[in-house]
Amino acid sequence: MSAKNQTAKIARQYAEQVVAGEILSCRWVQLACQRQLNDLARFKGKGSPYRFNPKLVDRDGRSFYPADNLCAFIERLPHVKGPLAGESITLEPWQIFILSTVFGWVKSDGKRRYRRSYIEVPRGNAKSTLSSAVALYMLAADGEGGAEVYSLATTRDQARIVFGDAQTMARRSAGFRSRFAVNVGAHNMHVLASGSKFEALSAEGSTLDGLNIHFGCVDELHAHKTRTVYDVVETGTGKRDNSLLWVITTAGSNRAGICYEARTFVTKLLNGVFEDDTQFGIVYGLDDGDDWTTENALVKANPNWGISVRPEILGPLQAKAMQLPSAVNNFKTKHLNEWVNADTAWMDMRAWDVCGDSSLDIEAFTGQPCWVGLDLASKTDIAALMLMFQHPEISDAYVVFGKYYLPEDTVQAAGNSQYPGWMRTGRLTVTPGNVIDFGWIEADLLDLVSRFAVQAVAFDPFQATQLSTRMLAEGLPMIEVRPTVLNFSEPMKTLEALVLQRKLVHDGDPVLTWMASNVVAHLDAKDNIYPRKERAENKIDGIVALIMALSRAIKPGDSVVLGSDYELMLL
Repeated sequence: MSAKNQTAKIARQYAEQVVAGEILSCRWVQLACQRQLNDLARFKGKGSPYRFNPKLVDRDGRSFYPADNLCAFIERLPHVKGPLAGESITLEPWQIFILSTVFGWVKSDGKRRYRRSYIEVPRGNAKSTLSSAVALYMLAADGEGGAEVYSLATTRDQARIVFGDAQTMARRSAGFRSRFAVNVGAHNMHVLASGSKFEALSAEGSTLDGLNIHFGCVDELHAHKTRTVYDVVETGTGKRDNSLLWVITTAGSNRAGICYEARTFVTKLLNGVFEDDTQFGIVYGLDDGDDWTTENALVKANPNWGISVRPEILGPLQAKAMQLPSAVNNFKTKHLNEWVNADTAWMDMRAWDVCGDSSLDIEAFTGQPCWVGLDLASKTDIAALMLMFQHPEISDAYVVFGKYYLPEDTVQAAGNSQYPGWMRTGRLTVTPGNVIDFGWIEADLLDLVSRFAVQAVAFDPFQATQLSTRMLAEGLPMIEVRPTVLNFSEPMKTLEALVLQRKLVHDGDPVLTWMASNVVAHLDAKDNIYPRKERAENKIDGIVALIMALSRAIKPGDSVVLGSDYELMLL
């Protein structure tokens, strides 16, 4: 790293090789590399708002190149775990690319362009080592007076992982402590000359309000059940001109959590849906259609393959997952960086995502036959109303739209980071008070009947007796579908088959996508299946309503009138 601007050369070569297909990588890595190459081409000249890795001058009058300085700093620190413990860190090209890009771009005033960084990479790719080293740099070598550096998490143990590794690095590096006058304590590190400090903080045992953060490292964001810590860091870094929010994580299991929200933001950014020059992001993993059982899949998803990710260790784990279905999703999540919500998930979420079409407009189906599924659940839970239409162009295919309802008090108390966003975009209808006002749902049902040729409204009689009576009086074709294995197994299997055949089209509905990813299929001795959820917060109401609607679409003649009610009988 002694050669002038060497890191920029290595980073550019890595980006070019990824884009050219010479380095096996997924689409998101290719787009991140292409974005950097595009920026290098367009941000040139004196009038450009950004410069890449220019020669800067620090407060003491010394000149340095930001990216070179950081990488050289890190490679003087020791490994603290594993077979390389005690040896100096050697950065790999993918790590140099990330560090060079995040730290190399500066504005005209010398402050960093990127204020937020999201890095998603499978387990074992030296995430904590990289984060710990960057944190030490931000504490002692970034030239920030009174720098506040934090490793943050929801629990004390998680927050101390990055801090603990950094602490051990500092203790084993006398040159670092001497050069920057760093004092290493049991619970913090500090630099008296600049008034800077580094601590581990958690929502579990710390007061996070009022922080003035220079560098906030959030490790394993996927484990955060609420958005509290992330929002505190994002707000806390806004008080400084050169701060950085650093998120590095593996994939997780909660598509309604803050991690998946941040990931979605980054993927849309890389896709060119919008621009944000302050956000860096890169996601390592597989592409749709990749065979996860091959060695190429392991190489593609793990940039440190053959280095910290050892073939002789990961290969047997892959073989075990191939033989043991219960181990598949955990392997995919931890080692291939695939978001799989339940340990025994039912839906192939890649196939589900392929079925999305954001250009769909429900108004195009005005006057068309429609089957409705209604799951009211409890008055404090999500109520779901699903509409199913025959596809206008594809035989035996369907198009679905969803509406969802929650009481206002539940939205505020639930801790689900997505609820407010879904409410703002109109995906989630929030009714006043602490219980769902079913009057809103009744009004929507009456509106649907006036616009579409509703063939049946399938409903679970639990919580719906009064609503169904009123709707019957209004002339709606209310069909009772009790949530039994007998009633649900066939349409649930059909729904899965439709998705795999790309014969179920949705409008990219994020609420329904989240619910689909939450469903666990319970299989009985007769190979019947039934939808379940693993945790109370993992809602599946939209899928339950969709199964009920589909049961009417595929079995329209299997209901008989019993007195004033209707009973579904699958023959």
